[in-house]
Amino acid sequence: MDQPDRIHLRDHVVTADIGAFQTERGQPQRLRFTIEVDLAEPVSAADDQVDRILSYDVLTGAVSTALADARVALLETLGERIAAQVLRHPRAARISVTIEKLDRVPGALGVTLVRRAARVAPLPSGAPPAVLFLGTDAALPPGAVVVVPDAPRLPLPQGGDARRIALLALDQAAWALAGQRGLTVADSRTEIDWAATERRAVVWAPARMAADVPDLPADPVALAFWIAQRLGAPRLDLALPHGVPLPAPLADFRGTVARAGG
Repeated sequence: MDQPDRIHLRDHVVTADIGAFQTERGQPQRLRFTIEVDLAEPVSAADDQVDRILSYDVLTGAVSTALADARVALLETLGERIAAQVLRHPRAARISVTIEKLDRVPGALGVTLVRRAARVAPLPSGAPPAVLFLGTDAALPPGAVVVVPDAPRLPLPQGGDARRIALLALDQAAWALAGQRGLTVADSRTEIDWAATERRAVVWAPARMAADVPDLPADPVALAFWIAQRLGAPRLDLALPHGVPLPAPLADFRGTVARAGG
């Protein structure tokens, strides 16, 4: 039987307050993490799409989340938390978590846990980002996803795909706006999730995610509702006056829509 495809994080060193002994409390020490994850399906990277693989950020994010929740006494507890965070991802089938203390003895002491299913509940993930349609004057909250309000019309060559070209124009506008605001451009769900975790606002370039979605127009308002729904965003700030209907079939957006313009 072929071995499954696997991703790993090795020699990831973080300083943390951990330990069961009183002498360890208030004495941060270095921890070294090695995490290996067997994938549920073989890697398919032929189309170079980051959203179709298990991102390495899932591994580093699991370590950060597990350490940020509350002080723990045991490496075993920390390992269980990390395993639960990673195994919630549908592309993760099995995980090996090794955690070593580097400052207790000469060399390293630690534990390795191997899990196919979580034995503790995963910790809550960070709040999903708000979506801000920049037809408004709202301030950018940390982790916001910015949708450009419009883009210059690009010339349509004979036989060209008008919708795809319009999406590419929005990508260009996203890069221009990001440069003006000193922000990062994100064109994948993986990058948006990472930015939300890091509390960084990003400008969304929609072409990569939206191009193959049937019946989704290359209209900034419709795209703003679509990405807000997809992210489970709690709020969409939108320059849409009261009385103007929401774009169908996106009127069932469950978050709060803040309308500007009266």
